[in-house]
Amino acid sequence: MRHLFLTFCLLFSGPLVLASNTVEYRLDVAEEKIAPAGKKVKALTLNGGIPGPVLRFRVGDEAVIHVHNHLPKEETSIHWHGLLLPNSEDGVPYLTTPPILAGQSRTFRFPLTHAGTYWYHSHTGLQEQRGVYGSIVVEPREGPSVAVDRDIVLQLSDWTNERPKEVMRTLMRGSEWYAFQKGNKPSVLGAIKAGSLKDYVGNAWQKMPPMDVSDVYYDAFWINGKSSSEIDAKPGERIRFRVINAGASSYFYLHSAEGPLTVIAADGPDVEPVMVDRLLIGMAETYDVLFTVPRRGSWEIRATAQDNSGSASVFVGKGRKHRAGNLPRPNIYSMDEMMMAALNDPLSNHAMEEDMSMEQSMPMNHGETSGENEGMAESNARPLPPYHKLRARESTAIPAKYPRRKIELRLTGDMQRYLWSFNGKTLAEDSTIRVRRGEVLQMELVNDTMMHHPLHLHGHFFRLLNGQGDFAPLKHTVDVPPMATRTIEFLANEEQDWFFHCHLLYHMDAGMARVISYAEQGGDHVPNLDPKLINPSFFFLNGSIQNHMTMGRAMWMKGREDFVFAWDYGFHEHDEYEMDLFWSHYFNPDWSTQLGYRFTNDHAAEDRAFAGFTYRLPLLVRSSAQVDSEGDFRFGLEREVPLTDRISLYGDIEYDTNTEWEWAAGAEFLLSKQFSLIGGFHSDHGWGGGVAFRF
Repeated sequence: MRHLFLTFCLLFSGPLVLASNTVEYRLDVAEEKIAPAGKKVKALTLNGGIPGPVLRFRVGDEAVIHVHNHLPKEETSIHWHGLLLPNSEDGVPYLTTPPILAGQSRTFRFPLTHAGTYWYHSHTGLQEQRGVYGSIVVEPREGPSVAVDRDIVLQLSDWTNERPKEVMRTLMRGSEWYAFQKGNKPSVLGAIKAGSLKDYVGNAWQKMPPMDVSDVYYDAFWINGKSSSEIDAKPGERIRFRVINAGASSYFYLHSAEGPLTVIAADGPDVEPVMVDRLLIGMAETYDVLFTVPRRGSWEIRATAQDNSGSASVFVGKGRKHRAGNLPRPNIYSMDEMMMAALNDPLSNHAMEEDMSMEQSMPMNHGETSGENEGMAESNARPLPPYHKLRARESTAIPAKYPRRKIELRLTGDMQRYLWSFNGKTLAEDSTIRVRRGEVLQMELVNDTMMHHPLHLHGHFFRLLNGQGDFAPLKHTVDVPPMATRTIEFLANEEQDWFFHCHLLYHMDAGMARVISYAEQGGDHVPNLDPKLINPSFFFLNGSIQNHMTMGRAMWMKGREDFVFAWDYGFHEHDEYEMDLFWSHYFNPDWSTQLGYRFTNDHAAEDRAFAGFTYRLPLLVRSSAQVDSEGDFRFGLEREVPLTDRISLYGDIEYDTNTEWEWAAGAEFLLSKQFSLIGGFHSDHGWGGGVAFRF
């Protein structure tokens, strides 16, 4: 009953006030040149290291944390992820808390009201990727809930030697360079080798771009800032590992050479113990697991990136090393594995429906599922998170007296343009979900994309409706797998504005976010958003220089708008050129429109204004149609086909009612992120070859 009382206080009465003991920390954010992955680069450190220190408290303590920004030109921020605290202390710059300007400091002060494993990170720009994160442990006031010999944090993370802004720029361009680096770039010969050519062609016919398990190539994966480390432990010791996924854009599979892991807490609150062979952990999620050191040897606990591009390990114990097994690589050509996971997902099918009656369902034994789904989960080498097994230790049911409201949020996105959104709209286009204090908001999260998304709600715990009835687990972050549905609900018992967003850092930056805004602030209230989150702009320069011609485009992109200068110049007797200056609006992966002006010295043409559109056809063929101010029409088709991971074939054909036919075909050989060798034939300029560039 005591735990039940605390849960009710936590959920329905706001912060729990206990006799306080002040616990004070200092965090210094600075920029340093370090070589965490073999190359010296500029990184952001907390107290001189990555990750920052572990902050330990007990329930009832008052946290006093002094954050000093030593960055010469950048502002910073710290968000206390998963902690329930006053809105002004939440640490989301502009929205809840003023940013900490360069050279300045801020003291955060808040009570610790609930136990568990949590973490902290910057919410400014992409600083989290650069190293501004650390861990938080809050013990129950009466002591640990589970008796253990040792309590150790394992903070998982990813590291890139590239500046995160350049990573984002690469993603916005639609580049497949990271897929190439990871060895996951789809190609025709790769599909043939995998026996999946039919799937490859079928997906293209349905206008589905190549599948991508994750977006970014990483130079290193870490546990507590190291790719591999050892924990000197004695046989028989019982260890509580507090596992935190602080990756910017990496899901991890956690598994042990010793055998199944016993999960005892998820996102902070305790759950009934449940055993898992492999644990898929989304960004920002935390799990506490129990591990008993075997009698002999050193046993690996490994965190493997979801796309199998790398891993990090800790070895526990002494003696001969026992290594955890390797995960099978994902099939990047077939959707069968993904669709089977969605079809057999208990939360997307019957389990969620059981919770529709709210408090009517009867308690189940923890971990109970149907035989069909249980067999699927245990035999799947790449399982979904074990959500259907998670069961709260005490009832989390919300009393029926509160009014209920249900909304649907569809997770939408586009890898080619790198726009990520809810219901087809980015944060800049639709920023706010309004709630009223005292209502229960049930959110049905429907993933229409081919990627996992970890969605995090600030300032609240939500119930994950997972078939456990009144004992649905409390979480602050939920993974929504591809083509799957998750349903969460929470009591709106706060005030002001709270962020809700995808915790894949680059998806959040690209627009997959909303503000949960309490209506009591007034109908004319507008959340104060960080300007860096509203349609960041990028400049691109792509083209080729060959011995017979040069062509390309310079483009400034902001949100759905492009401002483009395109050129086509032939190096022959007449030095023929055509240059377009135009504005383009992007609607979705299929449609975009153009309006601009064309300059040319073609003897059969003259300068003119034009308007048109592009449309994506089956087989990912890009079609275009234009009409110009002289009454002429132009139609075109173009397609690039990756033959191997380095070699691509391209072709385009165009008909203009004034200048008639023009076509080109050739091949490109990838050298690096910026350069390729290119060669082919152009109907106006003849044969040639040279270098393609991308900046």
